[in-house]
Amino acid sequence: MSALRLTQEQRPFYCSVKAFVKMLRLDIINSLVTATFMITISVLALTTDNTFTVLGGVLGLLAAVCCLADAALIYRKLLFNPSGPFQKSPDKI
Repeated sequence: MSALRLTQEQRPFYCSVKAFVKMLRLDIINSLVTATFMITISVLALTTDNTFTVLGGVLGLLAAVCCLADAALIYRKLLFNPSGPFQKSPDKI
C-alpha cells in the first residue's frame, strides 16, 4: 500500500497554516475575555470582609495577569511569525 499524500488543493482547511493562525487569534480573544471576567469577579471578591474571599480575589487577579501574559505572548508570536511555524519552500524553475 502506498502512503496517501494530499496536495495543497486536496488538504482539508484544519491542516493548513491559515487554520493554525485563526486558532491562535481565537486563543488571544479567549484569553482577553477570560482576563476581563476574572478581573471583574476578583474586584468584587476584594470588596468583602471575609479573609478567604479576599484571598480568592487576590488569586483571581493573579490568574487574570497570567491570562493577559498568555495573550501578549501569543500576539507576539503572531506578530513576528505571521505565516505560522511552517517554512515555504522556494519553487524550482
